[in-house]
Amino acid sequence: MVRTGLDILLQDTSSLKNRRIALIVNQTSVDCDLGYSWSMLEKKGIAVQRIFSPEHGLFATEQDQVAVGDQPGTGIEIVSLYGDSAETLRPEDRFLQDIDLVVFDIQDIGTRYYTYSNTLAMFMEVLDGRDMEIVVLDRPNPLGGTAVEGPMPDPAYRSFVGILPVPPRHGMTVGELALYYRDHKKLDVNLTVIRMEGWKRSMLFPETGLPWVVPSPNMPDWETALVYPGMCLFEGLNVSEGRGTTTPFLHFGAPFIEPETLRRKLESFGLEGVGFRPTYFKPSFHKFAGRTLGGLFLHIVDRAAFRPFRTGIALTAALHECYPDELRFLEGVYEFNDVHPAFDLLCGSGKQRSSIEKSVPLREIAAGWERDEAAFAPVKQRFHLYE
Repeated sequence: MVRTGLDILLQDTSSLKNRRIALIVNQTSVDCDLGYSWSMLEKKGIAVQRIFSPEHGLFATEQDQVAVGDQPGTGIEIVSLYGDSAETLRPEDRFLQDIDLVVFDIQDIGTRYYTYSNTLAMFMEVLDGRDMEIVVLDRPNPLGGTAVEGPMPDPAYRSFVGILPVPPRHGMTVGELALYYRDHKKLDVNLTVIRMEGWKRSMLFPETGLPWVVPSPNMPDWETALVYPGMCLFEGLNVSEGRGTTTPFLHFGAPFIEPETLRRKLESFGLEGVGFRPTYFKPSFHKFAGRTLGGLFLHIVDRAAFRPFRTGIALTAALHECYPDELRFLEGVYEFNDVHPAFDLLCGSGKQRSSIEKSVPLREIAAGWERDEAAFAPVKQRFHLYE
């Protein structure tokens, strides 16, 4: 079994003695015996002043884009870093005055738009120039540490799903991301990463031996995380990404989709590692709640060959070709941003949407981000902590 940064820290907590500590954690911050970090530290005589919780809350009780208010008690003050405005994404200065050490320990899922790593990046910006240490307890990237996929974000499209300058599937751990972001932004931050033991870059999450602790309400298992770099794009479409069902992101649908027609169209895209099963489902909440939707279910048949972002773009292109009058790219507020469509914020620019709307062939669309992948791969290697 892989040993996480938390497990390593709990072996010797002497560095935490007489420190004024805050944690950035949620329910994924567990040790090898499934004990929560704040409880395990207390048992070792380490006092925690404050807990900062990310989107969804400390125990992931809230759905996506829902402001987190009062949270279940732990006996420790809990401060939400996801409220009803963009200002709440950063800690107020008053919550840092009595702190000299911040510990981050949250399981990421290896996708740029999953907001936990963006919370870490924004917190580091706040600590720039402060006499305060931040320690990142590293955990595995569930999608492995080798594959990189998708375009780099345009800085003009910076948002809470695009703080980090990395492709959608980045192949880095949160510890490596922190080191990279400090270097990229030239932050004056006292950063320490406590490395894992036993993790290799080739490992997908099932190989780690670690339990899957649900990191957010719509991430019930590892396979959902595997499709997420592509299927999260459907948050920017008038198509259900499966929220309101027990298998979010593994299937999608809309009232205007005829499943078999769409499946046949996808055959021409030559997607590898994935099969599509025509289906119908009825979400209990979110888009089209209570309505029966036609759509497709994704079945991963070859993990190594599967390219989730390419698949998400291909599915969007297929929908546009089959239903040009019905498919819509959603406008309005998305993750506190109303300047750009959600689909563009997720992709990191408007290039992919524009190409889909112009019916540019998939291979030409992909050629643009393949150049980004090639450029990013050697950059990220400079911050690798594991072989």
